[in-house]
This record gives sequence, structure tokens and C-alpha cells, in this order.
Amino acid sequence: FFGLVPAGVRCLALHPRGGRLALARTDGAVAVFNFAANYFQEKVIPGHEARSVESLCWAAGERLFGAGLGGDITEYDLSRLSAARGVDGGGGPIWSMAANGTGTQLAIGCEDGSVKIFQVVPGGIQFERNLDRRKGQTVQRIMVNHHVEKAKRECVVWAIALLSSGTVVSADSFGRVQFWDWQQGTLAESHTVSTSAALSLAVSEKEDSIVVGTSTGATYQLQLLPVKLGGLEKRWVRTKPFQFHSHDVRAVAHSPSALISGGLDAQLVIRPLMEKVQKKGYDAVLRKFTFPHRRLVSCARKARLLLFQFSQYLELWRLGSTEETGKDGEVLPLCRMPEHLVQLKSKGPEHIYCSCVSPCGTWVGYSTASRLQLYRVRCDGDGVSLRKV
Repeated sequence: FFGLVPAGVRCLALHPRGGRLALARTDGAVAVFNFAANYFQEKVIPGHEARSVESLCWAAGERLFGAGLGGDITEYDLSRLSAARGVDGGGGPIWSMAANGTGTQLAIGCEDGSVKIFQVVPGGIQFERNLDRRKGQTVQRIMVNHHVEKAKRECVVWAIALLSSGTVVSADSFGRVQFWDWQQGTLAESHTVSTSAALSLAVSEKEDSIVVGTSTGATYQLQLLPVKLGGLEKRWVRTKPFQFHSHDVRAVAHSPSALISGGLDAQLVIRPLMEKVQKKGYDAVLRKFTFPHRRLVSCARKARLLLFQFSQYLELWRLGSTEETGKDGEVLPLCRMPEHLVQLKSKGPEHIYCSCVSPCGTWVGYSTASRLQLYRVRCDGDGVSLRKV
């Protein structure tokens, strides 16, 4: 009777050195996984009703930034597990964000069609310049829809990547991954990987492999392979399809030895590339993170109470009882059904980070990023009352 609905994965950001992965969920929560220590969940920053996260990126070493539909660029304090500071992007909702190779600049794509550049400085970020397609000079424009015969619907480009060779890679709503010459604006290669939309893509560090996420829950790998054995000419080839998700795969990442995907089904999947794994062992195992890595249920054993934690409220339940006896593992009929006693709502936009009920069942407490709340529980017959301390 714990009706928890996990929040889906919205975006991923792999640290440039590959040791950590930042993940943002649809409820605004941000988690950091440590790949160097058996992929454990190292940190969790709770969500916030007023903060959506559409994009994450690492910059200036170990600094993590997020941006979303609220229009702010937020830096996260990874030691205090909170949003440290925010800066208005100045262009409305922010749909995308990326850092340059040295991590000294951030570029954001805004709702008004502009791209804005911010400089990463000690203690924050500073606005540097604005790239407005309506006022500035357009270097090249690529007409993606031009190459669709008798298209009856608009083609939406969901993801792009720029290779060091100058090739632009796009993933679109027709399920295609396309490679463009950015100087001429011409199509070099096109691969239809799915009959549904291709929503996300990520390129390996050596730029010889690409992972693509789709709206059917499938992920695909494209590899840059020689046309002839031992030859110098290479072409992109779709090599491996994987079906690990049940819904949209909105986020993918490519580590040196694995394909990483996050879906709206709330799963984080790490698929090792066997040709990249040095030895068989723990690193060669497929991993699926399908459950919260923190305690959401606490028990008052003496009072036979359970406390369930949701993002913005708590539920207190009394366990059912039986008059029958039986062997271990045997299911017994209940003479009294589990009872929902009370729902305690958290005030404010911050999500609940942790909660607990005392062993005797007379105290309930919870905390957010900035507040600690404690309540006294009184049971009067079948009724329950809470008093804030």
C-alpha cells in the first residue's frame, strides 16, 4: 500500500574525466553517482517545486551546474547538498546547456531563440555575450525537413552534437541520426535507427561511437567502422540495439567502457561494452538502478506503525493484525486491515529529504534542505492527532 511513483530521468551529465555521473529527475532532484567506487549513489540533492532541470553539466573541475524552465542557471553545492546560487539566463526558459572543453564557459539555449555565453568565475558565473539569431550573423543554416519526401508533419530536432571534424550530428522526430557538413550545410550521412522519435544522443570521447535514445524505450549504438578490412575509409554503422526501458529515453551518456541511459520509467541503465572491458568481473555486469537509494519507509515496531515518505507529504499507517498462527513465510488472513491514519503535508516548495518515526510511535520528524520539523503523535482510540513541536 506504499504507492510510490518514482520520478523519471530527465538529463545526465558525465564528468569529463569519467569518474562521476550527475542525474536530474523530473521532480527537480539531482543525484551524483560515483563510477570509480562500484557505481554507488554518492549524493542526492532533493527536488524543488519551483525548479525544473532540463540540462546538467560539469565545469571548472568539480562544479556542477543545472538549468531549466525557470530560466535560471543554478550551481549546486555538493558538500551541503543544496542549490548554492542562481543567475537569471535572461532569455526565458532554458532548454539546453553545455560547457566548453576547458570548463571556463557555459552556453545556454533559451526559449527566445538566443544562445547566451556565461563565464565561469570563482564564486559564480558572469554574463559574457549574447548570440541572437535575429540580430547576429548566421554562419550556416541546415534545413533538416528539406530531406524528407512528402513530409506531412514538422521535423523536430531533439538533440545535436558537434564533432571535432566539424561534422554536426542530429537526432530528430523521424527517428533519424544524420551527419552534416557544417561548412556547406549539406547532408553527408543519414541513418534511420527507429520508426519513432530519436530523442537524445551522446558521443564517445574518441568520437568513434554514438548512443541514441528513442521514444519507444530502445537505445541504439552507432560505430565508426572501416568500409573495408584494413582500409582507411570509414562510415557510421548501426551496430547494437538495446531494449532496457519501457518509456521515452530522454537522456543518454557515453563513458569509455559503457553506454548509459535514463528513461521516464525512472530507470538508470549502465550497459558495459564488452570489447572495452579489460577483464571479466564486476565491471562487465549490466546494471539497472530501479529503486531509490535512500530510506523512504520507517517503522515504529512497538506501535505497529509505518511512515511512508513522498516528495511533499508523509503518510502514517497502522499495520493490520491477525488472530491466526502459522509457519514462517505462510500468508495468514487478517482480522483487521491496514489503516491509513494521517497525511502530513510539507509546507513550501522544498521536497522532503528524509523522515523518521520513533520506535514508540509518538514522534514523527522530517527535514528539507533548509527546515527540520518535529511532531508529537497522539492516538485517541481510532483517531490520530499531530501537534507541531
